[in-house]
Amino acid sequence: MEKGKLGWLKSLVASQRKNTNFLEQSSAILREPLKSDLLSSNLLQNVGQLKTIFDRSSDIVFRDFQVGETQKGTLLFLDGLVNMKLIDDDVIKPLLEYGKNQLTQAMLRYEGMEDFLSKQVISAAQISSGTSFQDVIDHVLSGDTVLILDGVERALFVSAREWESRSVEEPATEAVIRGPRDGFTENLRTNTSLIRRRLKTPQLKMEAMNVGRLSKTEIVITYLDNIADETLVAEVRERISRIDIDAILESGYIEEFIEDTPSSIFPQVQSTERPDKVVGNLLEGKVAIIIDNTPFALYVPVTFYEMLQASEDYYGRFMISTAIRWIRFLFLVIALFLPSLYIALLTFHQELVPSTLLYSVASSRETVPFPAIVEALLMEIAFEGLREAGVRLPRPVGQSVSIVGALVIGQAAVQAGIVSAPMVIVVSITGIASFIIPSFSQAVAIRMLRFPMMFLAGSLGLYGILLGMLFIMSHMCRLRSFGMPYLSPLAPLHFGDLKDVLVRVPWWQMTDRPEEGAKRNPHRMKQPLRPVPPNRKE
Repeated sequence: MEKGKLGWLKSLVASQRKNTNFLEQSSAILREPLKSDLLSSNLLQNVGQLKTIFDRSSDIVFRDFQVGETQKGTLLFLDGLVNMKLIDDDVIKPLLEYGKNQLTQAMLRYEGMEDFLSKQVISAAQISSGTSFQDVIDHVLSGDTVLILDGVERALFVSAREWESRSVEEPATEAVIRGPRDGFTENLRTNTSLIRRRLKTPQLKMEAMNVGRLSKTEIVITYLDNIADETLVAEVRERISRIDIDAILESGYIEEFIEDTPSSIFPQVQSTERPDKVVGNLLEGKVAIIIDNTPFALYVPVTFYEMLQASEDYYGRFMISTAIRWIRFLFLVIALFLPSLYIALLTFHQELVPSTLLYSVASSRETVPFPAIVEALLMEIAFEGLREAGVRLPRPVGQSVSIVGALVIGQAAVQAGIVSAPMVIVVSITGIASFIIPSFSQAVAIRMLRFPMMFLAGSLGLYGILLGMLFIMSHMCRLRSFGMPYLSPLAPLHFGDLKDVLVRVPWWQMTDRPEEGAKRNPHRMKQPLRPVPPNRKE
C-alpha cells in the first residue's frame, strides 16, 4: 500500500515538473526577443511574440480554436474596430463547422491550409495574406481580423471593419441655399464614395498612402487621369511621401507640409467639406487630397480669385452670381482698407473729408481721449475677441453672446466716451465685410493684414496705405501654388479664363477648362450650346 502511495506521489511530482517545464518554455517564448520579422510555422511562438508586442493592450483579443482534429489556430482582432457578427458568421462558425469533417481530402485541391480556408471555408468578401509580424500589426490596428494557423508561415487578413462614425450631414462651414446638402465625414471611405457617386468613370484615380510613423493615417490622392497634368500629380505624390512625422491628426498638418511658401499669410492650399466643390475642381484638372479622420479635404493648386468664389455661384443664374461676386470684391476691399482709411483721413488728410461730415465726426470725438489709431486698435481687438468667444462657446450660447456682447460693449464704450460712434460703425462694417469672404482661411488672412495696414495709416497716412497695398500685391505676384501663379489668370493674363473671375458666364459658354490647370484636355464641350426656342408652327 505504501509503495502504491509512493508511486502515485512520484507520478504527481513528475507531472508537476512536466507542467512547470511547459510553462517555463511558454514564458521563455514570450520573453524571447523578436529575431525575425517573418512569421514562423510554430503557432505558440507566433502568438507569444504578438502578445509581447501587444502587451498591456486590453482591447486586443486572442481567440484560440481548432480546425478538424489536429489543426490549431488563433484569431486576433481589435475590439471596437470590428464587426463581431461578421467574425462569428463568416469566420468562426465556418471554421468550426468544417472542423466536424475530415479536411485532408478537401485540401488536396488547394496549395495549402491558408489557400483552402480563404477559398472554401471563410465567406468574408475581402481576404488577403502576409508573412511578417509588421503586416499582422498593421492589419490588426486598422480593424482587420488576423487568422494564424499552426504549421503555416502565413497569416490571413479578413476584412470585418466597423466602427462608430458620424452620418453624412450638411457642412456647417459652407452652407448653401441651392445645391447639394451632403458633406464629408471623418470616415475616409465614406468621403471617397461621395466623390465616386458624382464621377462614374474609371478615369477617376484614387491612390492610397500612409503618413505618420505612429498614426499611419491613410491618405487618398484623387484626380482625373485624362485631365490632370501628370507633373502635378507626381509633385503632389512626392511632397506627401517626404512627410516624416509621428502622427497626422488633421488635414492642416498636410497643408503646412506641402504648400510652396509656408511663411506667407495667404493660404496656397484650399480646404473644403463639400464633395461637389472637390469634384468641380477635379474637372478643372486639379488634384484632391482626402485624409482619414477629418471631414476637410484639400485640393491644389489654387488661386486668389477661387477663394472668393462659392459653390452656389455655379448653381444659380449667372447674372445674379456675377453681381454677388462684385459685392464680394467690394467688401474684400472694405474689410482690408476701411479702418486704415478712416485713421489716415482723420489723422493726416482732414481736407479730403467733406466739411459737414468732418464736423459731425469731430463733435462725436470731443470726449474721446485717444487718437484714432488707438481707438481703432481697441475696437478691432475687442471685436476679434468677441468673434473668437462666439466660436469657442457652445453653439446655442455663442452666437447670442457675440452679438449681444458687441452691442452692449459698443454702446457702453460710446456713452463712456472711450470710443466714438463713427468708429463703432466703421468696425462693425469691417467685421461684416470679413464674413462675406467664402474661404475661411482667406478671410483670416485679410483680418490679420488689417492690423499692419492700420499702423501704416496711423504713421504715414494715405502714403502708408499705398505702400502696404504695393507690398501685398508684389508678394501675391511672387506666390505660387504647386507652380501655378497665385493671381492667375490676371497675372499672367489669360484672357480666355476671365470668364470665371470677375464675372460668371453661363455654362453654355464655358466650353474650355482653365488654361493653367487642364492642358491635357482643355475642352469641356465641343461647341457653345446656347439654348434656343423650338421653331413654332404658325
